[in-house]
Amino acid sequence: MESSSHTTSCLDCRLADLCLPYGLQISEVMLLDKIVKAKRPIRTDEFLYVQGEQCRNLYAVKSGSFRSFIASSEGVEQTIGFYLPGEIMGLDSLQHGNFTCSTVALETALVCELPVTRLNELCAQIPSLQRQMMRMLSKEIVSDHEQIVLLGHRSAKEKMATFLLMLSQRYGALGFSDTEFNLSMRRQDIANFLGLSIETVSRQFALLNKNGVITIKQRGVQINDLTLLRLMIEPCSNERFSTAN
Repeated sequence: MESSSHTTSCLDCRLADLCLPYGLQISEVMLLDKIVKAKRPIRTDEFLYVQGEQCRNLYAVKSGSFRSFIASSEGVEQTIGFYLPGEIMGLDSLQHGNFTCSTVALETALVCELPVTRLNELCAQIPSLQRQMMRMLSKEIVSDHEQIVLLGHRSAKEKMATFLLMLSQRYGALGFSDTEFNLSMRRQDIANFLGLSIETVSRQFALLNKNGVITIKQRGVQINDLTLLRLMIEPCSNERFSTAN
């Protein structure tokens, strides 16, 4: 069963500054809060929505994480991104009204459901909400640009370093540690996203761990040297890692 209300209002949510309420007056947040619905917990490997499905709602991640992917007509999947708390899913559907990708939970997760029709009505009523929607769309475009750079002409070492740094920045923005976090995505998901083999991903993790840049803790990662990790994606970075390609 889906609930028509949510236990934590937008006013009280710790993610408010990362989500749609950012920049809104209290009275405006209260109006937004009235249209937000809370879905039941999404279980690991459960689909939130499927590619080609009509979009009636956008979704804000409240807890947990998700993987989005596009499947070809032959059923081959290409992972196109991962979503963390405070991020909006489904923005790709706004052009034609259908989801252009599928999204699946990487762990037990909670989302806030945002009915598109009601949200459009509120955007027309509240200019600051419309501006925040534009900012979030812009953020999505920037993320796409970063992904193009990430998957461009880079070595496996550089791809892995960039991937970890992007996660570090995103967890830091959430108020969590930017040097110690869980990798909720499986190795094969990371490999598919980066355009690498699972063996290459495992080898890169092992090399980073061996060189002391990171410490692997089961599905968790501790970044021991952020500066050194950043140097790995710069030209002629550091001879210490010249054999890690």
